Amino acid sequence: MQRRSFLRHASLGAAGAALAAPVIAQDAPVVQWRCASGFPRTAQMISGAADQMARYVSEATDGGFTIHIHAPGEIAPAQGVLDAVQQGVADCGHSASCHYYDKDPALCFDGAVPFGLNTRQMSAWMRAGDGLELTRKVFDRYGVLNFPCGYTGTQMGGWFRYEIKSVENLKGLKFRTGAFAGAVLKRLGVLAQHTEPEGIRAALEAGSLDAAEWIGPYDDETLGLHHAARNYYFPGWWEGTLQISLYVNRAAHDALPRRYQSVLTQACATAGADMVARYDVENPAALRRLVSQGTQLKAFPKAVMDACYQEALALYAELAAADPLFAQLYDSMVAFRDAETPWLRLAEGSYDAFMGTLPPRR
Repeated sequence: MQRRSFLRHASLGAAGAALAAPVIAQDAPVVQWRCASGFPRTAQMISGAADQMARYVSEATDGGFTIHIHAPGEIAPAQGVLDAVQQGVADCGHSASCHYYDKDPALCFDGAVPFGLNTRQMSAWMRAGDGLELTRKVFDRYGVLNFPCGYTGTQMGGWFRYEIKSVENLKGLKFRTGAFAGAVLKRLGVLAQHTEPEGIRAALEAGSLDAAEWIGPYDDETLGLHHAARNYYFPGWWEGTLQISLYVNRAAHDALPRRYQSVLTQACATAGADMVARYDVENPAALRRLVSQGTQLKAFPKAVMDACYQEALALYAELAAADPLFAQLYDSMVAFRDAETPWLRLAEGSYDAFMGTLPPRR
């Protein structure tokens, strides 16, 4: 409002008008970008964050900078968003880097890695630690800039047709999961595989999958996964949180006026904060609905968690030996996690534990 008021007053004088017009024209060019989304509309919270980001950008620039969101398959498949941005087919893309484990495992530190950071830790590592600087070194390999743009919170471990009581129960299990988690689980005999979200329920019902993980209560309920499997396990140790990012073609970003660059950064941050807030509102209600319909909540046995953790450590060692930047990212993340966890357990953990003992107010 102050900027508009200034310009209105400046335009009262002929000299003011003559000077203001070219400054505005140079500072606020019309820019239109295409954004490839990696998420279906069924993932409403995540896909909606891209819409919010684009709306904030347009409003902050009075429509000078607009970003058009394209659903998966329109200009790039869901798993091809990063390639589309790298090649300039899209100016930017909205995705999660854990989808690109097979392309470059180091990319996953921008999204989620097994036994990694929770939402608070990830946000702190990216904003005030080494996270953003180091992950951008990885994206430099592809001519792309990454901007954090949302968090899901800790995800659930998925829907299982059969109970998991021991590590032996994992052998031969046909499990739909992400590539990094799958690489860990394969070492324990799991038959990890990828299934598009829209096909998960049918695959569980048909028996071509024994288990599947998607995101959490709200999104899983939307897909109707509770109708196909009864046992709902936690936690999703492969995603202590999932950070969603906006990938931006570096050349396209560098061509923006600095004001537009700043607007884009802030729009991503605001849309990301909105996402985790909405998840914190919707997931508890969705979980109550699921339980009321017969869902059985079950924690992974400690022996299973321990076995998965040990295999994750072995895989990390192999990947770090093959890529010095992966090793640098892993060391930074682990050091940050190990320093943060005792504090969060002492402060918020103890508070939450006590509050959990109180009867709900009716």
